Amino acid sequence: MAIIIKSLFILPLFFVSGFAEKFDQPNAYQVLNKEHILGPHELFGNPFGNPDDYKKVKVPDDFGTQIQGDDVAAPASNKPQNGPPDSPNLATLGFKGAWELVSKNSGVSAMHAILLPKINQVLMYDATIWKISNIRLPNGECRILNKTTGEKDCWCHSVLYDINNAKLTPLELHTDTWCSSGGLDVNGNLVSTGGFQGGANTVRYLGTCKGCNWREYPTALADRRWYSTQATLADGGFIVVGGRDAFSYEYIPAEGKCNAKPFLFEFLRQTTDPEENNLYPFVFLSTDGNVFIFANSRSVLLSPKSNKIVREFPVLPGGHRNYPASGMAALLPLKLKAEGQTMVNTEVLICGGSAHKDSYSKAEKNIFYTALQDCARMKITGNDSVWRRELMPTPRVMGDMMILPTGEALILNGAKRGASGWGFAREPNFAPVLYNPRAKKGERFTELAPSNIPRMYHSVSAVLPDGKVLVGGSNTNNGYIYDAMYPTELRIEKFSPPYLNPALAKKRPVIQGMPSAITYGGNVAVQIKLEGSQVQQQDLKVAMYCPAFTTHGVSMNQRLIDLGLKEVKSNVGTHTIVAVAPPSNMIAPPGFYLFSVVYQGVPSVAKWVQIK
Repeated sequence: MAIIIKSLFILPLFFVSGFAEKFDQPNAYQVLNKEHILGPHELFGNPFGNPDDYKKVKVPDDFGTQIQGDDVAAPASNKPQNGPPDSPNLATLGFKGAWELVSKNSGVSAMHAILLPKINQVLMYDATIWKISNIRLPNGECRILNKTTGEKDCWCHSVLYDINNAKLTPLELHTDTWCSSGGLDVNGNLVSTGGFQGGANTVRYLGTCKGCNWREYPTALADRRWYSTQATLADGGFIVVGGRDAFSYEYIPAEGKCNAKPFLFEFLRQTTDPEENNLYPFVFLSTDGNVFIFANSRSVLLSPKSNKIVREFPVLPGGHRNYPASGMAALLPLKLKAEGQTMVNTEVLICGGSAHKDSYSKAEKNIFYTALQDCARMKITGNDSVWRRELMPTPRVMGDMMILPTGEALILNGAKRGASGWGFAREPNFAPVLYNPRAKKGERFTELAPSNIPRMYHSVSAVLPDGKVLVGGSNTNNGYIYDAMYPTELRIEKFSPPYLNPALAKKRPVIQGMPSAITYGGNVAVQIKLEGSQVQQQDLKVAMYCPAFTTHGVSMNQRLIDLGLKEVKSNVGTHTIVAVAPPSNMIAPPGFYLFSVVYQGVPSVAKWVQIK
C-alpha cells in the first residue's frame, strides 16, 4: 500500500553566510543531513506489486494522444523510411542497432549522468538520502552524519565510469544531489546545482584532473532548487530555472559567492497545477541569445539581459510535458552555412508526456494512464512559430532524447503508462526510436532493436565519442531494492545505432588531424582517412556536440551544430576538410564539444575540441 505524505516540502534556511566546501562549522553535519518532510512527489508505490496489474484495472477515461483536425500527422510507420540524400536512413540495410551489456555494477544507481571532456569518463550519481549504494568509499573513509551520535555513511554516492574498461572511481559527496541539475563550464568542469535537504541551495564543482573531487557550496543559491533545470548561456554562465515551490530563476554566481535573491518568475506560478506538472522545465539557449523555457504546455522566450519575457509561444496541445508527466525535449541540430550567415533557425522538439494532469495522483491509486504518443516541433526564431505534431510508433513517458552525431534524435528508455515517481509507471518501453528531422512528416520514425532491461524512473543516457549510447540507471524504489517489481538497476548497456552496422565499417572516417581549440568564425581544417580517391562534399557533414546532462528524462545543455563546409581536398585515402567554426557564442556557447566527421551517414570516432 502506498504511503501517502500530504505535507508540503519545507526547507528551512539553516545556513550561515560563507559556509562552503570545508564543512568545518560545528553544526555542519547536522545541517547537511537534517531530515525534512517529504513533499507530494515523494509518495512511494508498492515496489513488490505485479508489473501487469494495470491490465486488471479498468480505466474508463483513459486516452492518450488526441487527434483533432489535421495538426497531427498520420500514425508513424515502423517501416524504415529514407530521408533526403544528406541523411540516409541506414536502418534500411536491415541493421536495427545492437545492445551490449558492458557492466553488471555501476556502483551507484545512475540517477544523473554526463560524459566529461578530456578524460572520457561518465560521471554518474544518485542521492545521499538512502545512505547506501553498491560501492563503498575508498580507504575506509566515511561521511560523518552526526558528530554527537557518531552516525556515519561509508557508501559512495557518485562515481566516474571509464567508458573503455568499465572501471569505477568513487567520489565523495556531502550535499544531497537527489533531483538536481548540471552542465559543463567553459573549461569542461561539471557545475551541479540544487538537490534535496541541505543540497537544495548548493552549487557543486567537479574538475577533470586526476584525483579531483567535489567542491560544494551549500549557500550559493538564493532559492531552493529541487527538480530545477540548468542551462548554459552565451557567455558560458548558467541560468537555473524553477524547482519545487521555486517560482523563480537565478544565475549561478562565481565559485564561492552567494546569490542574495532570485528573480521572481510569474510564468512558473501560472503553469503549475495540483500535480506540479511544470517541474524540470525544458530550457534551451536560442540562437538569438534569449532563453526558451517550456513548462507544462506553455513556453516563453526570456531575455537574460533585461530579465523580461520577450515572446510567448502558442500552447502545445495534447497534454502535459514536464515532470511528473515527463515528456522529452531537444533542440534540433543547428545547420550552419560556410559564409554569409546572418540568422540560424532554431527548432525545438518535444515528445511524449501525459494527456492527464492527474496522471501522478491516479498512479498512486494504481490507475496508469496511457502516455502521450505525439512529438511536436516548433521554430522559435522568426515569426512563424507553430507547433506541428506527428505520432511516434508507441507512447512514451520518462524517456530520454539524445541527439546523435548524424543529427538524428534517438528516443529511448521510459514506459508506456503512468507517470514519473516511485512505482508510478508500468509497461516498459524497451524499443528505441530513431527520429530523422530531415525526412518528410509522417516518415521520420524508425523503431529499432529493443533492450531486455526495463529502464524506468531514474534512468539515464549519454552519447559517447565512438557514436554508441551509454544507457544506465532505473530505480523506482525507495532505496536499493533488488527483488522488486522493477529492481534497482546497476547494469550498464551500450546501444549501437544503425550507423554502426559492421557492413558500413569501410565508410567510417578516421580523424587523423585537427586542432584542439578553435575560434568563432575561423576556418577548421580536419584531415581524415577514408577509403577512396575522391570524397564528395555533399556526402560529408562535420558536427560539434555538447554533451547532455541527463536526469529524470531531461537532457540539459545538449546541442549539436552542423558546420558549414568550404572545401574538400582529396588524395588517395586521405582527405582534408575545411569547415567554418560557429560564428558566435549564441550559436555555440564557449566550452568543450565532441567533434565528428560524418560520411554518408556514418560518423567517425569523435575528438574533443574547445571553442572560446
